[in-house]
Amino acid sequence: MSTEAELHTAGSLAAASARPTGELRLEIGLRGGRGIATSQFHQGALRVIRPHYLDESGQVCYVVVNPGGGYLGGDVYELDVDVAAGARLLLTTQSATKVYRTPGSHAFQQTRIRLGPGASLEYLPDQLIAYREASYRQHTVVELDAQASLVMAEIVTPGWSPDGTLFRYDEVRLRSDVYVDGELLALDNLLIRPAQAGSPVTGMVFLEDYTHLGSLMVVDRRVNAALVDELYEVLGPLDPEGQLGISLLDGPGLVLRALSGSTDTLNALLLAAVDLLRGRWFGQTGLDLRKY
Repeated sequence: MSTEAELHTAGSLAAASARPTGELRLEIGLRGGRGIATSQFHQGALRVIRPHYLDESGQVCYVVVNPGGGYLGGDVYELDVDVAAGARLLLTTQSATKVYRTPGSHAFQQTRIRLGPGASLEYLPDQLIAYREASYRQHTVVELDAQASLVMAEIVTPGWSPDGTLFRYDEVRLRSDVYVDGELLALDNLLIRPAQAGSPVTGMVFLEDYTHLGSLMVVDRRVNAALVDELYEVLGPLDPEGQLGISLLDGPGLVLRALSGSTDTLNALLLAAVDLLRGRWFGQTGLDLRKY
């Protein structure tokens, strides 16, 4: 009998063998103290908006765009991001990722990230919205140097109908494999399957009466128990529902999880955590990702 991980991997490989619906490759280097794209390629339903700089730190910001407007059954998206030694990248999306009905086959996204010595990546996409009868799988593989820094966020929400009713999507699978200096640090595997009746969600993740899930993974040599305590102190007042948990990884990192019935609440929590890290490690002020 196949394990859940084996089934996920087999499905990922099968999807990845298809011609990509959208493909994006981005390599970031360092020139004159600023991050710049040293190589850039895109085809199909993925693009990036021209780079911009939010402050004087030299960190470059790129925004990923899907002109197609949403993911459909059988779609395959591939993102490949490489940040060279000393360079810093903020990667976000223009809007939410919408997964519509996927009859016959799930939508799939494969993301590969490599971070060199002293490099940093803040990967802060807008929320993933899964609509009725949607099935989505995502596999992210990160390889980073021990002196690099990774901050990676995710929010999963259900879609809604015009009358405000929340849809029960079929399945969302999110898997992240993180390697530091070639050694596996973390394998984060989330599976959410809304039930047809009874409890709103069943599977590897139990959301009880909540509908929205927020996650933040941080891998950095400066992560420690004192930082976790500080995050709780800062984020506690922003968590009125009291469904926040932060765990240290078995290595230099942490994972934050939060449950809510609101995207805004989760956005506020995750951005407050990112702001704390940016200020402490890079001396940067609050991050404003408003896109409209």
